[in-house]
Amino acid sequence: MAELGSARRLPRFGFLLMLLLLPGSSARRDLSGPNDTWRTAAGSALEEPHHRTNGSATHKKAFPVLDFNYEHVRIPFEISLWILLALFMKLGFHIIPRVSHVVPESCLLIFVGLLVGGIIKAMHDKAPILDTKLFFLYLLPPIILDAGYFLPIRLFTENLGTILVFAVVGTLWNAFFIGGMMFAICQIEVAHLGGVSLLSCLLFGSIVSAVDPVAVLAVFEEIHINELLYILVFGESLLNDAVTVVLYHLFEEFSHAGSVTMGDAFLGVLSFLVVSLGGILAGVVYGIVGAFTSRFTSHSRVIEPLFVFLYSYMAYLSAEVFHLSGIMSLIACGVVMRPYVEANISHKSYTTIKYFLKMWSSVSETLIFIFLGVSTVEGPHNWNWLFVVFTLVLCLVSRVLGVVGLTFIINKFRIVKLTKKDQFIVAYGGLRGAIAFSLGFLLPDDETKHMFLTAIITVIFFTVFVQGMTIRPLVELLAVKRKKESRRSINEEIHTQFLDHLLTGIEDICGHYGHHHWKDKLTRFNENYVKKWLISGERSAEPQLISFYNKLEMKQAMMLVESNSSARLPTFASAASLQNVQPKEAAPRRAIPSISKTREEEIRKILRANLQKTRQRVRRSWRTVVSCSCGLLPIFLSWCFSQMSHYLTVPAKRQETPSVRKVWFEPGQ
Repeated sequence: MAELGSARRLPRFGFLLMLLLLPGSSARRDLSGPNDTWRTAAGSALEEPHHRTNGSATHKKAFPVLDFNYEHVRIPFEISLWILLALFMKLGFHIIPRVSHVVPESCLLIFVGLLVGGIIKAMHDKAPILDTKLFFLYLLPPIILDAGYFLPIRLFTENLGTILVFAVVGTLWNAFFIGGMMFAICQIEVAHLGGVSLLSCLLFGSIVSAVDPVAVLAVFEEIHINELLYILVFGESLLNDAVTVVLYHLFEEFSHAGSVTMGDAFLGVLSFLVVSLGGILAGVVYGIVGAFTSRFTSHSRVIEPLFVFLYSYMAYLSAEVFHLSGIMSLIACGVVMRPYVEANISHKSYTTIKYFLKMWSSVSETLIFIFLGVSTVEGPHNWNWLFVVFTLVLCLVSRVLGVVGLTFIINKFRIVKLTKKDQFIVAYGGLRGAIAFSLGFLLPDDETKHMFLTAIITVIFFTVFVQGMTIRPLVELLAVKRKKESRRSINEEIHTQFLDHLLTGIEDICGHYGHHHWKDKLTRFNENYVKKWLISGERSAEPQLISFYNKLEMKQAMMLVESNSSARLPTFASAASLQNVQPKEAAPRRAIPSISKTREEEIRKILRANLQKTRQRVRRSWRTVVSCSCGLLPIFLSWCFSQMSHYLTVPAKRQETPSVRKVWFEPGQ
């Protein structure tokens, strides 16, 4: 009968967290159960002959040829079944093109979760729920690490001000607007929700107001929206984590205390700074340590990817220990670690990191949406029509009002303005997801929690199904600019660096410490100090152009290998091959505009003197500043062109090594 009972429990689905919390002794008890039974039977058989006659035969249990013990492997077996189900769903989604063009992948996965949850409930079994620890400690980190490690850092930093306004001010607006209006709705007698306090409504508003990065990634990567809109919505979903964490813990403490003072409000603001900056600091520290460790892995290439994964995960866990922003810590760790780690590790390790992160994040994302559907079926729910409907309406209204109002202010400071179409996509792309559900799951277990969870699930389903399914046709209807797949060339990189240097010089002439000025300072500090400590060998002194050139060569070689095209040659030759080629005749050297040392020193003195005067004239108007700078601008541009010409010319061969140490030369050469 025990074996039949185990067979009936075979279809039950597992739970990932139980694997880690399972005591080691239970496995041993399961393993030793049949042996203990055999020993007991054997002991009884040995004692019975003393009570029998010598002629009686001793009964001995036969050796089991085949045994069944499903409980011993139940948890890992069911985890494997969950992952296998997720992979089959993802495979079937991409095999059927008609489905993928109409229904987003996240919608299909939630629907599968609803079916699985319904089957489990029909069998009168308990379905696994998307537990908070399971989500925040095991499923969310791979998705955030993949997004942070491959984050387009230049686009992110250029729009950082706009992203911060949407993430901080926008999230605060949504939380207080939704919380305050929902408290007013609860005071209506028809709703029968008079027992819900203002702090509870504000706590609910802080949970449901944040944009979810998992849902945004799942939808925006399928529609291939342009880079600007993608980084605005996705960057907001990443950075609003600090605001959500602070507001959640703040209102939770206030709801237990029952009163709020000005000191508590000040501590709340201070807590936001500590949570956000502390999370970034933790990620930077682990990123630097991980980059420094990668200097010494040249003799053991196999373990290089493990250092990247473990240091990133430790950054996330360390931030969570002190209730800091784990998402911001993980992003900071990936952004800081990547340029130095890629310069130290081998190409095979880089490929391993890239594809393992993609695989890991894809499986986690699939499991999150399936678990979300299963948890919806499992319940319990407390349906209040008035509360649920007004929650949905207020989420949409607050999002639209916040985006339109903040964009009106942001466009006064942006060079590239956000159009009406851009504002619509940003507002319509504010999707909610599993983070809101997991935070709601942390609330005290009562009827109010069940009502909040029901409203949160309704908002998630509406944003994922309705907004997620209609955003693609709306993008096509409005003719919103799509993402263009283009390969960066060395020519584009040269002109990008030239424009950066040019804009930095213009900011210095105008006496304005802007974005390009501080970027240039950070780049110089990185080149002179940081790279020497975090990058091993000669690559620490390698110029940025040569580093980019080597990446282009490696990418071109990979494309040739993957396409099995040995007949097609690369469009460019390597720097080493250029040095090894011995030309029969010296090629005529291109005429390069150059200036003498004396003239260069005169220009430097003029620039230095006028820059100092410009910075001292704080009250001078912009017209006066520009008129004073116009006389120096042609001289400065001439000097910039002469300096940038060094990036375009390879110097004469100075040594017999096949690598290029420098690609510029002194102006007098």
